[in-house]
Amino acid sequence: MKKRPAWAAIAVAGLLVMGSLSAYGYYWKLQSAVHREDVDKLLGKNRPKKLNDAQNIVVLGSDTRAGANARYGRGLEGKPPASDTMLMLHLSPGGGQAMGVSFPRDLMVPIPPCTRTDGSKSPGKPVAMLNEAMALAGPTCTVKTIEQFTHIHIDHFVQVDFVGFKSITTELGGVPVCVTGDVYDKDSGLRLAKGRHVLKGEQALAYVRSRHGFGDGSDTQRIRRQQHFFGAMAKQAMSGGVLADPGRLNGLLTATAKSLTTDKQLTVARMLDLAQGMRDLSAGKLRFMTVPSGPYALNKNRVQLVQPAANAFFAALRDDRTVPEPAKAPKAPPGTVRIYNASGLDGGARQVAGELRERGWKIAGVGNIGRRSAATFVRYGAGARPQADALAALVSAGRAAPRAKEAPGVVDLVIGTRFAGLKGTSIPPQQGESRASDAVCEKVT
Repeated sequence: MKKRPAWAAIAVAGLLVMGSLSAYGYYWKLQSAVHREDVDKLLGKNRPKKLNDAQNIVVLGSDTRAGANARYGRGLEGKPPASDTMLMLHLSPGGGQAMGVSFPRDLMVPIPPCTRTDGSKSPGKPVAMLNEAMALAGPTCTVKTIEQFTHIHIDHFVQVDFVGFKSITTELGGVPVCVTGDVYDKDSGLRLAKGRHVLKGEQALAYVRSRHGFGDGSDTQRIRRQQHFFGAMAKQAMSGGVLADPGRLNGLLTATAKSLTTDKQLTVARMLDLAQGMRDLSAGKLRFMTVPSGPYALNKNRVQLVQPAANAFFAALRDDRTVPEPAKAPKAPPGTVRIYNASGLDGGARQVAGELRERGWKIAGVGNIGRRSAATFVRYGAGARPQADALAALVSAGRAAPRAKEAPGVVDLVIGTRFAGLKGTSIPPQQGESRASDAVCEKVT
């Protein structure tokens, strides 16, 4: 009888060892399924310095036709893969906000000489479309190219193919979208009736790939649609508790591991750390934007960076070294506000509405004002002065002014061209910006 505790201890120890081995085996299986590139070795030491604790992760959609992806382009199996979706996920220090920054595939930039995984070298190009970098020397060359013209240090990259993207949307249970009219694109196979849909698998892939089924078929328009889709996808993951549930995260990784290519330092454990570090990030604090760009002077079908706006934007991302301050308690409880955009910035009113909604304000409406205003100002109706003063302080608009025609209890905010964002926001508003919290059928203003 005296030996029972000893035998029990041995049994428990054995179970712990077996559990550890099982966990290690599971981890090793996932780790070995992901394809990896040694970015540090391929890029060398001549890279932008890392200035702060922000994380910059380049996410690439690969059009490779290898393996199960061959069905999306018969006869293209030998074609070098390119990337039609290029997005940099910028995670601010402290996890207070995140941004998905899109780079157009047709963006004309210098592509530097790159080292391929087999040791051979690809020649540089004085100017070429950004998506050619991957075809020349793989995803690491895309990272090098982006680092070169942004001067931002890229911490990691993730490349996902068609099959992996389908798996992600399926594991999330589908992603809600809204189309304003019937859609049919014979190239992607997408067919949707006007209204709201929840897409996953084949339909989700066709939706983000489609160009000719929507509007003018431009890449710029497709980027905007992809940003709204990615925002809805992120919101689905956040609201569904995926980021906070290790089991569901592991399920997502298991389903997609074979379709992923990453840098050598982005281990499965690091992926889980990054995902769980975002679990407290609300959808309203995940912003999507496109780098400042416009028509390319030599070819109207291409785009180029717009200066000095692009360099100012890249500098703001590089210098995002301060943890965003928590919103201070206003002098009065948040009230009801109507937001009017007089800045000329596409989507400005809707963007601010998302931020204020996150801080407890009730949004009575958003709209545009045709005549631009340099100043940002606040007006209020009877009984709403405390709320108006609190809002004016939050947007650095000076003193709020009463207005006799204003509805009682309502505050109006007019955003001007000099508006630099709400206090506590480290990256200024950008043209055409959207948020993961946007309603999928919400009108863009």
